[in-house]
Amino acid sequence: MKLVRLVLGLLLLSGCLSGQMGKDSLDEIAKDYVQMTLEIGEREPGYVDAYYGPKEWQDAAKAAPRSLPDLVKEAASLSARTAAVDAERLDPLSRRRREFLLAQLRAASTRLRMIGGEKLSFAEEAQGLFGVRVETKPLSAYDPVLDRIAALVPGRGALSERVETFQNRFTIPKDRLQPVFDAAIEECKRRTAQYIQLPPGERFTMEFVTGKSWSGYNHYQGNYNSLIQINTDLPIRISRAVDLGCHEGYPGHHALNMLLEQRLTKQRGWVEFSVYPLYSPQSLIAEGTANYGIDLAFPGEQRLAYETQALYPLAGLPTRGAKDYLALLAATRDLAGARFTIAKDYLEGRINRKQAVELTQKYQLVSQKRAEQSIDFTEQYRSYVINYGLGQDMARAYVEAAGPTPQARWAAFERIISEPTLPGDLLVRP
Repeated sequence: MKLVRLVLGLLLLSGCLSGQMGKDSLDEIAKDYVQMTLEIGEREPGYVDAYYGPKEWQDAAKAAPRSLPDLVKEAASLSARTAAVDAERLDPLSRRRREFLLAQLRAASTRLRMIGGEKLSFAEEAQGLFGVRVETKPLSAYDPVLDRIAALVPGRGALSERVETFQNRFTIPKDRLQPVFDAAIEECKRRTAQYIQLPPGERFTMEFVTGKSWSGYNHYQGNYNSLIQINTDLPIRISRAVDLGCHEGYPGHHALNMLLEQRLTKQRGWVEFSVYPLYSPQSLIAEGTANYGIDLAFPGEQRLAYETQALYPLAGLPTRGAKDYLALLAATRDLAGARFTIAKDYLEGRINRKQAVELTQKYQLVSQKRAEQSIDFTEQYRSYVINYGLGQDMARAYVEAAGPTPQARWAAFERIISEPTLPGDLLVRP
């Protein structure tokens, strides 16, 4: 009888333990992850970029956010719990979900260290927050690019001033901003909807704002609804209508957030996608695809044709020089890496703000006011600046490896923005 009772006890204990292990699933971990993220957002305003989960979770975070030390312990605990989930027992997409959670938790741990006062190098920040290794070049490496651009804008005076003067010819009058942006976003949507089925009832509101360090922002609000803000602190040129229409709208941030909500949060019940911590690998995917989405939606000569036929007349601008203007913008893309070098040197204390502004004028070919806005952004968001250029390059390489046809490229792009995608996933060719 003692042996029987012992066996029964062991069976009961085994069942109890297996029940406990079963409860600690990715679903349970995800709920705790969302709660922790919301509480970090109470400790650092702006950390949570979007949230559309249960209101009571948000209310609880506001009412009693844990201390920084406790949040550090929670991030470590959640990482250990996630790592303990047996990946071999998961289907392929759930394995990616597990890896996504681990990466987001590593980013949360890194950000908590920073909030607590720890100083990290630019490279350590980028690796810890966004999951990528960043290699910067000396600014002198971009001098040949400046020489090529100088040939496109001949004349006297500083190259940045010549470029600024040339581009100012293409400024949208303030009273024409609304119709120009309305038309551009509608065209971005039309082109995206040809290849990606958008959720029914999706919508956005657009407004013009001032006093920001960024040029555009998408505030995703859930239920396939976004608030898109366009900053008018500085004159807005005609190219920015398509740029921001794609980047903030379709197939950029609005499309990405909608598809994640529809396919992961609602259809699969993966609640971790109902919250978006800004300082995480998710941002490299979001910014990189939003930037590359411009070229995907308007390949080759299609952008020039659309802008000159539709947007220039709405803006009341002559189309003479439009081709040269787009050629200049394309050439300046090769200067994107210079922004990383300037940000790194500034954040690590090798140059001061005045020097950073001057170098931004020279190597980003912008006016002093635009350079100051760029450094304002760096001061606010730090190593986040890498997500635009580096993320775009990674998204481009992945999508274009899928094949030369629009169908193949849009299908690859859709996978990126509707699945648990990490930067490392973009290194595996489709």
